[in-house]
Amino acid sequence: MSGIRVTVTGTRGSAPREVGAAMLVFADRTLGTIGGGALEWQAMDIARRMIADGEARAERTIALGPALGQCCGGVVTLRFETAEGIDPPPGVPLWVWGAGHVGRAIVATLAPLPHVAITWIDTATDRFPAEIPHDVTRLIAAEPPRAMAHAPVQAHHLILTYSHEIDLALCHAALTHGFARCGLIGSGTKWARFRTRLGALGHADAEISRIDCPIGDPSLGKHPQAIAVGVAARLLKGQMHKDSAERPDGGHQGT
Repeated sequence: MSGIRVTVTGTRGSAPREVGAAMLVFADRTLGTIGGGALEWQAMDIARRMIADGEARAERTIALGPALGQCCGGVVTLRFETAEGIDPPPGVPLWVWGAGHVGRAIVATLAPLPHVAITWIDTATDRFPAEIPHDVTRLIAAEPPRAMAHAPVQAHHLILTYSHEIDLALCHAALTHGFARCGLIGSGTKWARFRTRLGALGHADAEISRIDCPIGDPSLGKHPQAIAVGVAARLLKGQMHKDSAERPDGGHQGT
């Protein structure tokens, strides 16, 4: 059954979500979000009236002021159109190597975030949970290091398998293949040994130093969910800095 896709196409001043954020509205349910609150409720009302009236396309510009009971003060332009689903935005390619406790926590934390495209790799089907987020690509690889060749060179990697030998081979493969960022789960002792072995495999110290170990924020603790929170924060900060550097205004946003 078709619904109405609501997409943020423009913002001025302070707004709940960025351009490109989208939700899908059906008569009885919704998928996604454009920021919640009164803006989202008004968008849902418009979309459901369109469904009832058979209207296929519309556009609205909505001020987020006293009329909506919001103090944002910005202006949001929304596009309404019939659709079967929400097209996922192009995302930062993130390859998560390992479906153990930490891998599961990381994927569960990061999968709902926009602009993150996750590929999740492990050696067998039964190593994954019975259900995984629908936007996550599962990859079964009997020899994970060989799968590294299929990763985009701009991918981010998180290496956290059940085997130190597989972890080392993945680090070697990532350094050989190329990557945007790479993180390895482990202690200082593990990383010291890995640095020595990677050097013996011919990698320069400057290149080895591009691998982050440990991952996340060690001050948050070692619980899988704490590691996941630290990883998510680091990834988001890095992406925000990249987006800021790429904006033509030098990173300044309206308020």
